[in-house]
Amino acid sequence: MTSAAPDALDAAAVAGWLRGSSAAIAEQRDYLTQLDAAIGDADHGSNMTRGFAAVEVKLGELDGSTPPGKVLIAAGQTLVSTVGGASGPLWGTALRRAGRALGDSETVEPLQLVAALEAAVAGVVELGAAQPGDKTMVDALQPAVDALRAAVEAGSPVGAAAAAAREAAEEGMRSTVPMLARKGRASYLGERSIGHQDPGATSAALIMAALERAVSPDR
Repeated sequence: MTSAAPDALDAAAVAGWLRGSSAAIAEQRDYLTQLDAAIGDADHGSNMTRGFAAVEVKLGELDGSTPPGKVLIAAGQTLVSTVGGASGPLWGTALRRAGRALGDSETVEPLQLVAALEAAVAGVVELGAAQPGDKTMVDALQPAVDALRAAVEAGSPVGAAAAAAREAAEEGMRSTVPMLARKGRASYLGERSIGHQDPGATSAALIMAALERAVSPDR
């Protein structure tokens, strides 16, 4: 990453995170669809791939001086307008809340990143009325952000903190398998939702892994 402070993120790093998310989701499109076919509408992979592809187009239209927060807001607005189902509003809200939390800062310090992602999760919880344990994307995002804060406050470099967040997201993703779905389409299945990994938590883990790659010094 390139910025004045060693652990600060600039707009290029944020855009890199979004582009990396797009690539990861496109690569796992069929897998996400397979997961969603078991407990949902079988469209999560295609919806997320289409939405993040549109985000990549939007990134190419932004001025080079656009600050990180504005980049996230633009990405969020794009997802809302292009992604069907619940994913568009939820991720759109998450990115817009994160962007607003950053304001017009040209660089993002680690604690600012934490606060932005906490705002993102709060937006998801507010819109989706989901809590940890409901078998949703929150089960991956909440532990990821908690781990990120703990690592940053302990003095870990941002790359190591993001790695801890990614590990927590993946653990949270796997924890959805034995859960009974309480929100969304999967909740209609009742006990038949048990034994299936939540697709929203899975794509959330992919996005957190993309964040780790974007903020690592050797990326």
